[in-house]
Amino acid sequence: MRLFAFFFALTAILGCGQTAKSRSAVKPDRIDSTPVISASIGQIPAPPGYKRIAGEDGSFAEWLRKVPLKKGKQVYLYNGSLKPNQSAQFAVVDIPVGDKDLQQCADVVMRLRAEYLFASKLFAAIRFNDYSGKWYNWEGAENRPRFDQYLQQVFAWCGSASLEKQMKPVENFDSIAPGDVLVKGGFPGHAMMIADMAVNDKGNKIFLLVQGYQPAQDIHIVINPRYPDLSPWYEANAPGLVTTPEWIFKKEELRRW
Repeated sequence: MRLFAFFFALTAILGCGQTAKSRSAVKPDRIDSTPVISASIGQIPAPPGYKRIAGEDGSFAEWLRKVPLKKGKQVYLYNGSLKPNQSAQFAVVDIPVGDKDLQQCADVVMRLRAEYLFASKLFAAIRFNDYSGKWYNWEGAENRPRFDQYLQQVFAWCGSASLEKQMKPVENFDSIAPGDVLVKGGFPGHAMMIADMAVNDKGNKIFLLVQGYQPAQDIHIVINPRYPDLSPWYEANAPGLVTTPEWIFKKEELRRW
């Protein structure tokens, strides 16, 4: 049992690609004080020639578009200090991070999925498993305080490795859809969610990526460091790897609920 507990403590420390050394106190870099105009993810402008893909009422895609954004661009850690890297985000999601170092990368993915299901009253679908295969099922209906406690338990015991096992691989990256997840399970590992999508007349698809990171911090929409002119959007048919500000994914790492 001691070895088992140590194993999961280690995943909490190395869950999103940072070692304890890299998490030491560092002054934040340049801070962008330009206010965010968009009030929600769905209001982030698509590039000229692109229109958002259709989303059914009550779908996860439509719910994600309604997720609110903060006016400020600063990303704060769970302890109230500024994240050292202030250049990764395009906008910050207005969802509390909490005051514990729990809601990290894969936890943000699970949080967004769970919040959608909770808001939709699809309570039986709220279930996540840890790396050993144990399921954590939500059984408290609309009890919000208990739901928040449940999420803390999920964040403590589930991570990128278990999330990768739980979700289904997407064979064709071109079939990418809102709510899909790029996930590299491991110790360290990382996970990011497809937050929204748009398409042009030629059928070329673009998407937004949302992430949390380590230490636990504000959820945020990331920039596109590879193609700044398209940022924060990413092209689905761009060749090679999916290069994000703090992680690089293979297209084969796309997963679906």
